[in-house]
Amino acid sequence: MSINPPRLLIIGAGSRGNAYAHATETASNGIVVAVADPIVYKRRRLGERYIWGKTGPSEGQEFEDWSHFVAYEQDRRSRAARGDDVPEGVDGVFICVLDEQHKEVILGLAPLGLHIMCEKPLACTLEDCVAIYKALLPGLPGNITPTKIFSIGHVLRYSPHNMLLRKLLLEDKVIGETVSINHTEPVGWWHFTHSYVRGNWRRESTTAPSLLTKSCHDIDLLLWMLCSPPPGSPNAAHVPSTITSAGSLQFFNKSRKPSAAGSATNCLSCPIESSCKYSAKKIYLGSELKGLGSGNTHWPVDIVVPEIEECIAAGGLSSGEAVLKAKLEEDYTTATPASEISSRNWFGRCVWEADNDVCDDQVVTMTWDNDPVPNAGGDNAKALTGRGAKTAIFHMVAHTKKICERYSHIYGTDGEIYADSDKIIVENFNTGAKKVYKPHLAGGGHGGGDAGLARQFILAVDAVKNHGAKVPDAQREHVGCSLEEVIRSHAMVFAAEDARKGKKVLNFPQWWKEEVEVGLLKDE
Repeated sequence: MSINPPRLLIIGAGSRGNAYAHATETASNGIVVAVADPIVYKRRRLGERYIWGKTGPSEGQEFEDWSHFVAYEQDRRSRAARGDDVPEGVDGVFICVLDEQHKEVILGLAPLGLHIMCEKPLACTLEDCVAIYKALLPGLPGNITPTKIFSIGHVLRYSPHNMLLRKLLLEDKVIGETVSINHTEPVGWWHFTHSYVRGNWRRESTTAPSLLTKSCHDIDLLLWMLCSPPPGSPNAAHVPSTITSAGSLQFFNKSRKPSAAGSATNCLSCPIESSCKYSAKKIYLGSELKGLGSGNTHWPVDIVVPEIEECIAAGGLSSGEAVLKAKLEEDYTTATPASEISSRNWFGRCVWEADNDVCDDQVVTMTWDNDPVPNAGGDNAKALTGRGAKTAIFHMVAHTKKICERYSHIYGTDGEIYADSDKIIVENFNTGAKKVYKPHLAGGGHGGGDAGLARQFILAVDAVKNHGAKVPDAQREHVGCSLEEVIRSHAMVFAAEDARKGKKVLNFPQWWKEEVEVGLLKDE
């Protein structure tokens, strides 16, 4: 612990804001000193847990939104410059607001010169991603040296499992040169309905495609394995040559609604509720999944009723059940304006009557050509180390028993790997040997990735603040991900969507030049 530990602000006191606050407290040398959120209950709950305890907030510890913090911080700095006695400021920020708000928050904070960790995705459109990139690197296109630490919520990079997997592939070369990866994200049959049919991320027009909101860090994981060079390598990234994608909303639409359900738009008034596995009553109130009846008061229950624990504390379990049931019973009629229906979440609605339009099944295929390094002295193997032709196939699928327990099959010139959420199995073609690795199963979200990301971001901030490190060095050593990598992985998602909608195979370097580089050169 440094004598003067990094001081962090959490913007957005929802589930992700609480996850990073918890990770900061338990896995880092930083301290959360302030929170911004327009919902008083959420703001006060996070503040009481991680900042001010039972004493209540003091100056500079809570804000209604990020803009109020910016105004306060500008005034605080002015007062400090006059010699006034003011509270200490913050060093860094965790941005955990809605995806579509990321751009305005990052650009709004930019003049303050704070270190930033933004929850994924960076933004909901390619144009907004490029605008953020330009704001963070004002010297573009000639100067790409960052002046502040920036991290993105690609938590899969930071789990012990994936860190070991990458080391085995890129540094230890346990299967020789990687030639193909098949990677699957099983979203989970009821998890998908919660988040992408009934919840915040159901419509592309109000948020983004599910490939971005759910799986952008899977695309990033594949690029981290196949595109980014290993630690210490002087080589440039091995950029994919082509990308294509296919997928659609296959199941959660009105054409699949059982006729016996009639005109019901809400589960609690549906004649087949008791036999329907997608029943909101079963998912949120029941005991078989992660409903209140199982004893769970966290996700997904507290997404429906954020104050569920306080309801139970005040009136017992029956009180919590009543409040949750009333929330699920909320419904609309044919007279309800479409704008009102689309403006909020209806967690009790029929999954075949919702206004969702994002894919529930999608496949992305990326290919790489041989791209040998120059000056290899005629050694073909050396010239193509990590840069040979290869393929990656990603599958995001809703209809699975597993919930976000990703698994991969990786094929190399000397062996193959099967990796899932708790083990890595390596089989060697040359010796016939089989070795099983069981990485440490860290607690917290994403196999320890939440804690790992928060820890590494804060270590980078600490290195700059207290140990004289230069920002580029701290970014590389601790965050391990450059702004260019952040933009590239997001660009791959947008390119995949272009390919899917156009039913085509894209030349990715050409697409990057036309869609990204042109945007970087364009004056706002």
